[in-house]
Amino acid sequence: MKFIDKSDEEIIALYQNGEEGAFKGLIDRYTSPLYNFVARLTTKDSASDIVQETFIKVWKNLHKFDSSKASFKTWIFTIAKNTATDFLRKRKSLLFSDLPARNALHGNAGGEKDEDNNFFEENIPDENLLPDEILQKLQDSLLLNKTLEKLPTNYKTVLILHYQEEMTFDDIGKILEKPLNTVKSDHRRALIKLREILNL
Repeated sequence: MKFIDKSDEEIIALYQNGEEGAFKGLIDRYTSPLYNFVARLTTKDSASDIVQETFIKVWKNLHKFDSSKASFKTWIFTIAKNTATDFLRKRKSLLFSDLPARNALHGNAGGEKDEDNNFFEENIPDENLLPDEILQKLQDSLLLNKTLEKLPTNYKTVLILHYQEEMTFDDIGKILEKPLNTVKSDHRRALIKLREILNL
């Protein structure tokens, strides 16, 4: 059966009603987006394993999915983000003590406070931070990969989900388990960092 024209919820319903092949429809639909997302958060070498673990978790917990609370896309990206975060935490714990690892994971390795910083920056309209030059560079996947490596994890995640996966800030907030205002703040600061990196 072809699932390309069916919604995620329709595919899930088919699977729950005994159509075993329906779950493969979800795998086919989300393998590439999840891989690209996870590879940019971690490494290409580890991305495949993390995506595979994500699908195992989805399969085991599909009965818990509630479409009234979030879309399936938001739900599965949340699982992928958590799985990638666990990977990063374990990897960093081998290299650093608990405190530096925790700071590095949240993009605060340099000791920068995450709240109430740069009041001026947070009040600059987003559209003024993202000229056509940056938009064009965000379309260049090779350049984007190199640029994202220079950003803290929390900034990088917001940019990937918003510009690559075309998610709303509300959905991103659900995935990252952060308030909407915090997501918007991270987005603004990420754009400021991008301008600095790209010399725009």
